[in-house]
Amino acid sequence: VPLQASGGGLVQAGGSLRLSCAASGSTFRIYGVGWFRQAPGKEREFVAAITFSSGMTFYADSVKARFGISRDKTKYTVTLQMNSLKPEDTAVYYCAGSRGYGIGTFSRQTSYHYWGQGTQVTVSS
Repeated sequence: VPLQASGGGLVQAGGSLRLSCAASGSTFRIYGVGWFRQAPGKEREFVAAITFSSGMTFYADSVKARFGISRDKTKYTVTLQMNSLKPEDTAVYYCAGSRGYGIGTFSRQTSYHYWGQGTQVTVSS
């Protein structure tokens, strides 16, 4: 299932960006969509996820109060609204589709089967 991420860019600290992830093709295979990010020299980490049918959301503690994830079921798109951005949010952001995950596995990269290309987010201080 191809996933297309968009919306990255350069923003000052305290600003906002909105990332979008659009799925196409066999979208019925997607149970949930997650966002991950990878900063230079660091491992890729979980940011947020949403289950398509129920809308249940999950967040990393580092972004919980600042980011919001939502989905459009009719268009099979997922949006990550990022507010109060910090320089440490600078990373390449990836969206990924999962055929299924549980409460204990939504943050694991191995739970995701379809990966989009990354989009760069740069937050200047």
